[in-house]
Amino acid sequence: MLNRKLCLVVIAALAFSPGKLLAEDKPNIVMLFIDDWAWNGSPVPMDDDMQNSHMPVLQMPNVERLAREGMKFRNAYASPQCSPSRVCLQTGQSSPRSGFTVFMNDGRQEYYDQKGYPNFPVIPCVSDMNIDEDAVTIPEALKPLGYVSAHIGKWHMRGDPGDEGYVLHDGDTDNKPGNTLPPGPQQLPNDLTDPKLMFSVTKKAIGFMEEQVRAKQPFYLQISHYAMHEGRECLPATREKYVAHPAVQAYYEKIGKTAQTVKRKDDPAIWFGMGEDLDGRIGAVLDRIKELGIEDNTYVIMVSDNGYRHSFLPGLTQPHHAHKWWVWQGGIRVPMIVKGPGIEAGTSFEGNVVNYDFLPTFVDWAGGNANELKNIDGVSLAGYMAGKTPDDEFLNRNIFFHYPHYRETMPHSAVVSGNRKLLHFYERPDVPMLFDLSKDMGEANNIAAQQPAEHKKLHDEMMAYFKEVGARIPKPNPDCDPAVYKDDKGFAKRLLWGPFEGKRPLEEDEK
Repeated sequence: MLNRKLCLVVIAALAFSPGKLLAEDKPNIVMLFIDDWAWNGSPVPMDDDMQNSHMPVLQMPNVERLAREGMKFRNAYASPQCSPSRVCLQTGQSSPRSGFTVFMNDGRQEYYDQKGYPNFPVIPCVSDMNIDEDAVTIPEALKPLGYVSAHIGKWHMRGDPGDEGYVLHDGDTDNKPGNTLPPGPQQLPNDLTDPKLMFSVTKKAIGFMEEQVRAKQPFYLQISHYAMHEGRECLPATREKYVAHPAVQAYYEKIGKTAQTVKRKDDPAIWFGMGEDLDGRIGAVLDRIKELGIEDNTYVIMVSDNGYRHSFLPGLTQPHHAHKWWVWQGGIRVPMIVKGPGIEAGTSFEGNVVNYDFLPTFVDWAGGNANELKNIDGVSLAGYMAGKTPDDEFLNRNIFFHYPHYRETMPHSAVVSGNRKLLHFYERPDVPMLFDLSKDMGEANNIAAQQPAEHKKLHDEMMAYFKEVGARIPKPNPDCDPAVYKDDKGFAKRLLWGPFEGKRPLEEDEK
């Protein structure tokens, strides 16, 4: 008997005639998925009016070229950790719906993580371990429309990409393959030629494009880079370009090191070199698309899998609070640029978009009907990229973030609706939190006390949605031991980045 996923794919296939399947006018789609990259981590200002919305030290001419030729998204959101973000991208589902909220458990299928944090204030939840069997993924949605799909690089969702419809892939990869050097404080070896596998990943991806162009076959290609994830690596010659930069030299002086003695994991020159090498590989893809004669019929998306906090340079101020693992803006706001047919060059989009919008967008681009997709949370952005003015319903829709786990974090959730953002910490439900992002991007001023009705509305809508999709919700722990909790190594960070009333003090690199 066919399982539900296969049935949905078969039904979708029957909706299109064979003559439409291989139509040569169908656009190609190339997704450049970058790992651990802050909203302000490129030289492209994500907000032209904000000085700290970019990183001008880093040289990325091809990313700047993408921004000139396409549309940048000021308010793009992702999940607070890479694996859930990848599942959102593949399925069009939010993390609360998919149940894949973290890459961090041992295969248990219980609702609660009863043994992981036995004396903490709340009992956190476990996460799903794989993409749900009945979820329709990007290649499964696009195949009936005549597409062939490849996934090159980091997968990090467990399972076999081939089972999700990818005809070419690197298997069940995680972060490890991208760390081509052993851990430790050593310097870069002089013979490093494929840092973070950037060059081999790009070569394989370009080979796939060439093969499909020869076959006149429309394709979806996801290039999931291991950069910019920690385990810093770059070509030695690229590092040398940044060692002498005054900001890098100031950092060496600040930590009492030199270019010869700094640890690899602490060296901003390697991080910058990694970014520039990545940019070169992005440029290689863009150049080959042009050489193959498919530039006018190919969408290129560049986006990060989660937010980050690049704070290693003196004087670099942070526009956001917190970083990866947290649903503060620093963990979920990401850079995003898209170019392709019908997208006006050099434009920007102000509305909120989120990683689970990609699947319906791709279906629309491919000539399908995104409205027929079932059990998804995303909406197609195709019309907005083509110039359609977003209405209030789109601009004020709720987008949801859910992290019911401990690590250095604490279980918490958020909903963003227009310029309003609500956060809910399950340890402290007595501390309501609401922010006006139009005036307070850094989330320093909690206005819940001034706008209790607005807080209640968003809180009730979030909890109703969680109930509707069956999201796992933490519960109070009757065995909580405050002394044990306080002694945990993550307590200081939780205190610093946990809930607060009124106004929080800015951190040193936020001033």
